[in-house]
Amino acid sequence: MRRALVLACLPFALSACDRPQAPVDAQRISLDDARGEIEQPLPSPDTENAKWTVAKNGQSIDFGNEGEKPFLTLSCKLRDAPPTIHIVRHVTTRPGEKALFPVIGNGMVSRFKVDATLADGEWRWEGAVPAEDGSLEVFTGRRELEATLPGAGSMKIAGSAIPGEFIDWCRKGGAVAKAVEKEGAADEAADAARGPAN
Repeated sequence: MRRALVLACLPFALSACDRPQAPVDAQRISLDDARGEIEQPLPSPDTENAKWTVAKNGQSIDFGNEGEKPFLTLSCKLRDAPPTIHIVRHVTTRPGEKALFPVIGNGMVSRFKVDATLADGEWRWEGAVPAEDGSLEVFTGRRELEATLPGAGSMKIAGSAIPGEFIDWCRKGGAVAKAVEKEGAADEAADAARGPAN
């Protein structure tokens, strides 16, 4: 019986001998090194003195401190059909990342999908929505806003009429009501309607 048991166990012992052995000089890696460095979240930006300004080309507006890189940009792409508003949060990001960018204020909460985008020499968060999208109404009121981006803190945005006016302009395809160029143009039109004087 004992001999049969030994013979039965022999194949298992031989198969164990066939397994590759770990090299003696194998490199050991600590779990801490394998996890990599954890990125610390960025602090919330100081926006106490920040304000909205219209870009020189008139196609976008920036929220930030004077003379510094903006915190947030809204730009209008009039050539898109229909026109679109691009929302840019100027915070460094990495390729392939995606996030939701909630903006709270004026009695509503809007959540914009943003992606890591390479533009103007920087990796930043950017998303686009049709200018007619109702979620943009969060910008059209004049109350203070709060915008939060994961890992980039919460940003306070002072109330202003500029974002609402800009979005309205974009929705109208960039059309601006034409003012009467000549002061007497209206009088001339009225005289022509009356006909020649007697």
